[in-house]
Amino acid sequence: MLTITQQLTERLGKAIQKIQNSNIPEDYSATVTAAADTRFGDYQTNAAMALAKNLIMPPRELAAEIIKLLEVEDLCETPEIAGPGFINFRVKENTIVSRINEIRKCSRLGVENTHSPKKILIDFSSPNIAKPMHIGHIRSTIIGDCLVRVCRFLGHEVIADNHIGDWGTPIGQVIYGWKNHLDQEAFNEDPIKELLRLYQMIKEKFESDQEVNKACLEETVKLQSGDKESLELWNQFKDITMSGSQKIYDRLGIMFDTSLGESFYDSRLGPLVEDLLCNKIAKESDGAVCVFSNNELEPKNDPLLVKRDGNWIPVPCIVRKKDGGFNYATTDIATIDYRVNEIEAETILYVVDDRQSLHFRQLFEVARQRKINADLKHVSFGKILGDDRKPFKTREGSVPDLSTVLQEAVDRARKVVEEKSNNLSEEEKENVAEKIGIGAIKYAELSQARVSDYVFSWDKMLSLQGNTAPYMINAFVRTRSIFRKLGDNLPKISEELSITTDAERAIAIKLCQYGEIVPEILTDHRPNILATYLYELAQTFHSFYEQCPVLSTEGITKNTRLALCQTTSAVLQHGLGLLGIFPPEKM
Repeated sequence: MLTITQQLTERLGKAIQKIQNSNIPEDYSATVTAAADTRFGDYQTNAAMALAKNLIMPPRELAAEIIKLLEVEDLCETPEIAGPGFINFRVKENTIVSRINEIRKCSRLGVENTHSPKKILIDFSSPNIAKPMHIGHIRSTIIGDCLVRVCRFLGHEVIADNHIGDWGTPIGQVIYGWKNHLDQEAFNEDPIKELLRLYQMIKEKFESDQEVNKACLEETVKLQSGDKESLELWNQFKDITMSGSQKIYDRLGIMFDTSLGESFYDSRLGPLVEDLLCNKIAKESDGAVCVFSNNELEPKNDPLLVKRDGNWIPVPCIVRKKDGGFNYATTDIATIDYRVNEIEAETILYVVDDRQSLHFRQLFEVARQRKINADLKHVSFGKILGDDRKPFKTREGSVPDLSTVLQEAVDRARKVVEEKSNNLSEEEKENVAEKIGIGAIKYAELSQARVSDYVFSWDKMLSLQGNTAPYMINAFVRTRSIFRKLGDNLPKISEELSITTDAERAIAIKLCQYGEIVPEILTDHRPNILATYLYELAQTFHSFYEQCPVLSTEGITKNTRLALCQTTSAVLQHGLGLLGIFPPEKM
């Protein structure tokens, strides 16, 4: 089932092939996209402007030549030239009706499965042992889950991997704190809070007190050497942490296929370093073992080089420290080996904040030098800011834990529900508040450009107006209310449709674009393009709803409008589901 974009792109490509000019680049691929300004058309292409220089023709003249060669009479009106050389397409009513009926009959709502399915591992969330999940985990957790949902829907085999931080010096610090500074009463009352207090206290002393530093390192060595008491404490800390994290994941509706921690790879680190040395990928330097640039990349693109005072100097990836210890890079290289060789992942996505960009660039360069046969991508993201546009903090100056943030969202949503939804039972209010609150958190995240910082605003997030989850949910609820009112009197909606008003046409065209939007999410991994589409769909539906009565009409008009409402309802519900948001039927 080709989308309108695919059909127009295919016809455009054939028209360009007919142009008698050898200067058209062999690798040129014409594209058609949804029009930015629908006053001039539904779709557009900049092909004439892109090719004009090669063909030594004015763009508008070339556009006219392309239009002569285009065979699109069955799909749209005669294409028009706009501006410096855009070609605009206005789709015919019969094309729209045909596509709407295809979408209505399709369980995938017009979204094709990928033609090249891959085994994709997505590394996201990754909490640390002995610490509660906090607001900083929102971005990785929610973006990662959305990408899992989209990849699976498009037909890829997906492994959702929660790479737990459960090894190394931080655990030694907590064990030392436990043995020397535990407040048993506080631990009994709130275990994870007490473990966090111990970690924060000892981490500060670790930097300034040599005796504490030495003792923590000794505890780390004991743990990694298999000391029984250390392992028992480590397992206890891990159970406490993951129990708390699981409650959050359950509330968010997030599931993982595997949750191997850093500890799983510990036995692989020594042999890995020896293998790197044996294959001359790493070498010793000042007592450490490092991977240096092999000078196969342009210096400006080489993460193992940095330019200082006009000269390129090494910034190697350290895989074994002077003291013989390993680090995150060593563990991450071993993790790649496991994922590629044993899980057989073809693509690995790391949903991790942009502060780790150099780490991942170096990690991927080591993999390249080792000829690892997998596509490795860092899906980076920016920071969450408070209303003061500074990194989000509570009044006390500490980062709020994620469970508190989620509960506050639900509590605030409940107040909105109490004000707006007097017709709901208490149980329904509770359910609606949960879905709106959790949905608001997710949508606030996923509607942002992934690489940008964004302001975390409760008022904006829970507003019934603007680009928010409540606005989107309200549009869905409106669609469902129409069919609730009809009840047993719902007529059979036939394929005989007639698009006669601008509002009908606008919502129909927007619905036709769903199959075009969803696959694009995986181009640079941008959930926000789906959120933007759903917002525009909701806006268009609200306008249609105000201008086009549904229940008071008759005949083909009623049939058409019911079909548009039904399709809008299905697309909103499905699209929000890909974002991990599940709207209530009433609110």
